[in-house]
Amino acid sequence: MSHIEIDRASFVPEALAGFCDLYQEYVQLVPGGVIRSTLTRPGKVAVVVGGGAGHYPAFAGYVGPGLADGAVVGNVFASPSARQVRDVVRGADHGGGVLLAFGNYVGDVLNFSLAAERLRAEGIATEIVAVSDDVASAPPDQRELRRGVAGDVVVFKVAGAAAERGDNLDEVAELARAANDATRSLGVAFSGCTVPGTPEPVFALPPGTMGVGLGVHGEPGISEEPICSARELALLLVRRVLAEAPAGAGERPVVLLNGLGATKYEVLFHLWHHIKRHLRDEGLEPAAAEAGELVTSLDMHGCSLTVAWLDDDGLALWCAPAQSPALRRGPQIETVPAPPPRIDPPRPLAPAGPGEGSPEQVAALASVLSAVVVAVERSVNELDRLDGFAGDGDHGQSMLAGVRAAQAAAAQAAAIGTDLRTALVVAADAWCDASGGTSGAIWSAGLRAAAESLETEPDEGSPTAAAARAALDAVTRLGSAKLGDKSVVDALTPFADALEDRGWAAAADAAASAAQATASLMPQVGRARPLADRSFGHPDPGATSLAICARAVADALGAEPA
Repeated sequence: MSHIEIDRASFVPEALAGFCDLYQEYVQLVPGGVIRSTLTRPGKVAVVVGGGAGHYPAFAGYVGPGLADGAVVGNVFASPSARQVRDVVRGADHGGGVLLAFGNYVGDVLNFSLAAERLRAEGIATEIVAVSDDVASAPPDQRELRRGVAGDVVVFKVAGAAAERGDNLDEVAELARAANDATRSLGVAFSGCTVPGTPEPVFALPPGTMGVGLGVHGEPGISEEPICSARELALLLVRRVLAEAPAGAGERPVVLLNGLGATKYEVLFHLWHHIKRHLRDEGLEPAAAEAGELVTSLDMHGCSLTVAWLDDDGLALWCAPAQSPALRRGPQIETVPAPPPRIDPPRPLAPAGPGEGSPEQVAALASVLSAVVVAVERSVNELDRLDGFAGDGDHGQSMLAGVRAAQAAAAQAAAIGTDLRTALVVAADAWCDASGGTSGAIWSAGLRAAAESLETEPDEGSPTAAAARAALDAVTRLGSAKLGDKSVVDALTPFADALEDRGWAAAADAAASAAQATASLMPQVGRARPLADRSFGHPDPGATSLAICARAVADALGAEPA
């Protein structure tokens, strides 16, 4: 990736446009991602998959007849925003309801869940399946915490084939969950990946070692072990995956050998030769197998092994015909080109009516956000560094993209003369759309909750303190994090408490102290959780960025020290 100069801001949209041009017989571009470019029968369940860019052929490569109806594509290694999910669903919906399928990462869970809530409110029946096949990321009794890796492909294919044959939404969701429950994966990396627009890999390994149990967002492995021969690596992968076989597992599983982006196909074929022998030694004969790039991590050298013990119906669905840019199975499915989807323009902002709010408040919001932009710009490298210990090292970049977009939206709202509540909502949506990922969803949810709190007078205290409390409640509910989990909640809680009692300066001090104190905590949620030891001793990046923003707001408001 480092051999071509790439503008990070334009990389994803331009790559997606190029992809749709190359594969226009399968896909067409819509806001937020891609949908099928062929006609689909009315009443069919729509399977919409998605996640961050950087994993091709996941996710857009699996859109086509017999597979997904649409794919939502976020920034590199960042979840798409809830609005992107809703935009793609509106283009892919055929009236039979929608199944949203994605890897079990916090940002994806937050944004897809937010989108599902709003889609259901619009009358679109929606089900969710978060794929959790990575055996390295949590113990067997905590499977709900495991990440999704190449098992995504099994779940997407089973769900897509079930929807194609006419199953209803409940049936498609049940089959997708059964496929997820039957699937186990483990990956290894020989080097880190390089994010477009950055000069260095996300992580580096000591010479002669490989990272075992890596994530596909550039996270390091759970452990480092000596590089070994293909025969020994095959044995390691097979033994550790088979040790997690579900109860009643059969002898003819689906098996995938996945290259992570820079491992050549011939190398995978060589490795498969040894994997097949070890599988047979364990009494297993793959019923259907794939080897190649299925879910990648940009230019990472490495591979993963996936074994799925599907029942007879699941196996039939895995083998059913499908045509997509990345996966083609069985006889050709006859298709007819679809017309371009109708894209409704965004509703324009309107000036506030009499008594609906002070334009000065909106101007003040835009000004305060300008100060936050400057503060985050100064801290972006440090936030990325903190995120790199147990994540993919982009928290600062995500925060900067989000707050810049929020400030621009607030400035536009001020120029039009909207009320404060509307300005906060558009700033929240802009932040989420530009940032994506966990931080985008959390800041968007917090700002939206703050906006909604302005509709009612607080029982006691100031409206600002009530808005902070509403934001805390929303973030806690959405992220399922609590005090001590090493997350933004550890700084947001004391911030809200102090703001209620002692004002902005004291609240900013409380957030800063609490953020620094997270260095002694072990993460219990998010991408850092499987790499807790790497995170220990370093402040949480989300709590730290919250403290930076709080200090910038306090300074901009001229708050006196407590």
